Amino acid sequence: MTLLTIVLMALVAFEHVYFLILEMFFWTKPKGIKTFGLKSKTFAEDTKVLAANQGLYNGFLAAGLLYAIIQKDINTALFFLVCVTIAGIYGAYSTKQIKLFYVQSIPAIAALIAIFV
Repeated sequence: MTLLTIVLMALVAFEHVYFLILEMFFWTKPKGIKTFGLKSKTFAEDTKVLAANQGLYNGFLAAGLLYAIIQKDINTALFFLVCVTIAGIYGAYSTKQIKLFYVQSIPAIAALIAIFV
């Protein structure tokens, strides 16, 4: 793995650690409500278990990418980067917020490109 690939993968991993923190610990706080554009504090409270579960999955994506970096395992890196890319595409499609594609998928696609270049 090149230094560029490692840096891009680490960026994607750290993004997902940040998503984990927001979804698991700040979902019902002003920062989480604002970041995710939630309707209300009540809605945030009603959905916090779902958000925490989603945050945990983001943590698994981060862990997989960090594992791939540590092990210098291209196949594992490819798998998790493709998963992140698909999650970003689906998230943008299902929420109608193209910003999700730019924030989540574009960095993963950049890392995928770096692997193949």
